[in-house]
Amino acid sequence: MSHSSTPPIVRFAPSPTGRIHIGNARTAMLNYLFAKAAGGQFILRFDDTDVERSRAEYADSIEVDLAWLGAVPSLKVRQSDRVALYVAASEKLKALGRLYPCYETADELDRRRKRMQARGLPPVYDRAALNLTEADRQALEAEGRTPHWRFLLEPGTETWTDLVRGESHIDSASLSDPVLMREDGTYLYTLPSVVDDIDLGITHVIRGEDHVTNTAVQIQVFRALGGDVPAFGHHNLLMNQQGEGLSKRSGALSLTGLREAGVEALAIASMAVLTGSATSVQPVQNLELLQDLVDLAHLSRAPARFDEAELWALSAKTLHAMPFADVALRLADRGITGDVSEAFWDTVRGNLERFDDVDLWWSVATGSIEPVIEDAVFLAQARDALPAEPWDNTTWPAWTTALKASSGRKGKALFHPLRLALTGRETGPELAALLPLIGRARATARLSAHSA
Repeated sequence: MSHSSTPPIVRFAPSPTGRIHIGNARTAMLNYLFAKAAGGQFILRFDDTDVERSRAEYADSIEVDLAWLGAVPSLKVRQSDRVALYVAASEKLKALGRLYPCYETADELDRRRKRMQARGLPPVYDRAALNLTEADRQALEAEGRTPHWRFLLEPGTETWTDLVRGESHIDSASLSDPVLMREDGTYLYTLPSVVDDIDLGITHVIRGEDHVTNTAVQIQVFRALGGDVPAFGHHNLLMNQQGEGLSKRSGALSLTGLREAGVEALAIASMAVLTGSATSVQPVQNLELLQDLVDLAHLSRAPARFDEAELWALSAKTLHAMPFADVALRLADRGITGDVSEAFWDTVRGNLERFDDVDLWWSVATGSIEPVIEDAVFLAQARDALPAEPWDNTTWPAWTTALKASSGRKGKALFHPLRLALTGRETGPELAALLPLIGRARATARLSAHSA
């Protein structure tokens, strides 16, 4: 990633109205990795002004999800704590003549839009409210109407160099003056977002391309409030295999659900930021390696198709490449400790679909299992031929070579009954590495058809 010399300050701004999903993780991780690569700051801002739908438990789960991905914010703020800033900004815009009261009902506005569309005109607000006199306003308020407040757009074309999309522009004449305040005095997204970006010193706004149309309006609000306009980058959105967007409220592919199902965090981070980029999705061992693979300028403009089956395959590959040092604490949490724990991990990691599978193989290596007996006579012969300890990686080939000579068996007829008896499983890790962990006592018992 390339940056200016000033360390960037970025923000991830979810509304805590549901559990975040892998599409939200795309935005969060692109921001986090962008800042991290240049020694900048990553701020978590909860856009929780929607009192009806915002929930504390969703905010808590978002923090847990981000920490699990490794994206720990340097600062956390909640818009619900910052309303005084928004009030001051709206008063400033009113004093400048850039925020004006409008009294139309939703039905009246809808009818007006439909009339304009019928005449082949763009359905842009006609600014009728600017022509109201003080007496008109008093009369409307006497009727019981309370105004909503629109931001007066300046004419002209707003241009910016998008970090993803390159040179971009929007003609403000194609837009309606946006409503910044509702009739009840609450704020829509735009004003609090800009006020916070100014107050927190946000230098780069990296977000989904569904926000592109907001950018011209926000640039004008930044200028009106005297703030520095940040750089903008609008990334493509993650879609499911059917080409549908992901929804926070449906809970589909939520990070909480994927974590509980056993998907590796690094697999989610890699898939979230590399899907739909010039770099193919690949397993990574840490976020430092991932940040070197991400380049906003090389994200595709087409929607990025996300495949859950591919995520599971990537998660398994991520585990297979994971060094012991990165999982030692996770293994210890499951009671997998001691002198053999590193040898155990190196032996079994290539056979794991998800991390929880270590429990099965720890039982095979050091615990008690029910052996599967395919040919008791042959297994008794194999038991009697077990070499003396100490055992190492040469024990298995030496033992099976001797058995091949004494029994006349080879290939599957030789190896399969041994694997079933020693592990209770049809497939699994290389027995040359697993056998020394099982040890002679357990191997003897299992070959004798005893649980051990």
